Amino acid sequence: MSLVAPAPSAAVEPAKPLVEVKGLGRVFDVSKPWLNRVTEGLPRRLLTAAADVTFSIGRRETFALVGESGSGKSTVAKMVVGLIAPTTGEVIIDGVSMSARRQESERRRLRRRIQMIFQDPYASLNPRWRALDIIAEPLRAFGIAQSTTQIAQRVGELLRLVGLDPADGTKYPHEFSGGQRQRIAIARALACNPEFIVCDEPTSALDVSVQAQILNLMRDLQDRFGLTYLFISHNLAVVRHMANRIGVMYLGRLVEVAPAREMFARPKHPYTRMLLDAVPDLDLTGRKRKPVEGEVPNPIDPPPGCPFHPRCPSAFERCRVEVPLPIAAGVATVRCHAVEEGRI
Repeated sequence: MSLVAPAPSAAVEPAKPLVEVKGLGRVFDVSKPWLNRVTEGLPRRLLTAAADVTFSIGRRETFALVGESGSGKSTVAKMVVGLIAPTTGEVIIDGVSMSARRQESERRRLRRRIQMIFQDPYASLNPRWRALDIIAEPLRAFGIAQSTTQIAQRVGELLRLVGLDPADGTKYPHEFSGGQRQRIAIARALACNPEFIVCDEPTSALDVSVQAQILNLMRDLQDRFGLTYLFISHNLAVVRHMANRIGVMYLGRLVEVAPAREMFARPKHPYTRMLLDAVPDLDLTGRKRKPVEGEVPNPIDPPPGCPFHPRCPSAFERCRVEVPLPIAAGVATVRCHAVEEGRI
């Protein structure tokens, strides 16, 4: 009787992320016109809005980008959905590169599965269109529904889904409140059954009480339809409620990426700590806090070395001359010489 060893069990491969951002960068030319530069003897002026931004987003996950105004969050969001072409790097969504010409046909099909919710509900809706036409625009553009009856039925379903009445479809944007307008923007984003939605500070223009309603609506919709979010915000309280993982941006670079619970419990980068110290302490724990000091440097003329070193309490000589590279620090990824050398 021969004994046959059982075949080794196949290794379970980790799930492939839906969104992969690799070395993404964007440089804007903010120089004066060529003739002015020649006559006045001025050099070209380049603004680096994003540099070497790398992260991934799993299916049904919410990945948040946080940072002060001017850190490059919205620029990254627009590059991810294809509204702005990157200077360097690429965005891959479900295996399709958003910049490779050889995948143009796949990219066209992919666009239906990607939507964006903008920051200002007062500016993102066409004031001359009724709510019905605003929500129906993706239905017509992607050929999902053509007849008037089908469109009206689908728009009514979407309005109910976001907490509005189908009769509201006959109204113009100026007849709604800010929260209602953002609900219409969400309904428009859901019209073509997307899988991935980029939310560019969707609640920053709303009252606090309305913010909570919109965030809870977005969470419910994510659970119901299996949505994946890239969530842009400067409000850490909002991010804590929404995100599974968080990326902290400073002057166009990701300085820390970590699971949300880990980042709020054990922040690594000095800038992350500074941001968390600025969040009101409702528990009054008495923990010593360091207030936010200084301002974000001019991105046209950033400081040498680590861009955060002029504001960093842990900066030393290496920080002033050498740009930090990303390193693993537990489950987090950090760009910081002080963390790398164990100083903090």
